[in-house]
Amino acid sequence: MDSHVLQEYLDKHSFRVVVKKKKSYLTYEGLQDRYAYVLKSGIIKTSVISPDGREFNLRYINNLEIVSLLRDEYSQFTDAPFNIRIESNRAELYQLDRVQFWKDINNSKELQMYVKDYYRVRLMHSMKKMQQMLMNGKFGAVCTQIYELYETFGVPEDDGILIDFIVTNEEIAHFCGITSASSVNRMMQQLKEMGAIKIHDRKIVITDLELLKDNIIL
Repeated sequence: MDSHVLQEYLDKHSFRVVVKKKKSYLTYEGLQDRYAYVLKSGIIKTSVISPDGREFNLRYINNLEIVSLLRDEYSQFTDAPFNIRIESNRAELYQLDRVQFWKDINNSKELQMYVKDYYRVRLMHSMKKMQQMLMNGKFGAVCTQIYELYETFGVPEDDGILIDFIVTNEEIAHFCGITSASSVNRMMQQLKEMGAIKIHDRKIVITDLELLKDNIIL
């Protein structure tokens, strides 16, 4: 997904940039909002709340990207489809009037292609992750999430691949639909004993990527 088209569009307009601090929320699921948001810098997490009150994490975002779905292009206000929480010390986000953004999209073939590609990539990601979570079991789901963290935050080092972002076992549990963080603790210990990962300064280091992938249906 080429973000240059989106960046060029943003550069041509003087959109307001909102700054949020760590653990604060940009939007809540179901809250009416008239804006679309694009991440400029920082790290955010999207999540939804189940009917019984449990949080289910969707994904981390750390690049220039539309972070709230555009939904209806005519209504001034629309319900936010998920929660957006700031995970870095601070994050900057472009704030776009959603209806005007849709008008600009409809008048630009380049923006139309970007938005179509954006939704296609997001749909494929959601379908793939759902397949992995359903077919891999709980242990495979944890391995799948660690692999996704590798794709998002992985930095090659001499002794492996550093996940350069602190992710707690509780957060991993929320990504995998596992109710107890202690279950994730046991599976993380199992991965350490297998030689697939280690923990350094509270961050995960993947020491054997192929071993991790052996436990995932990719």
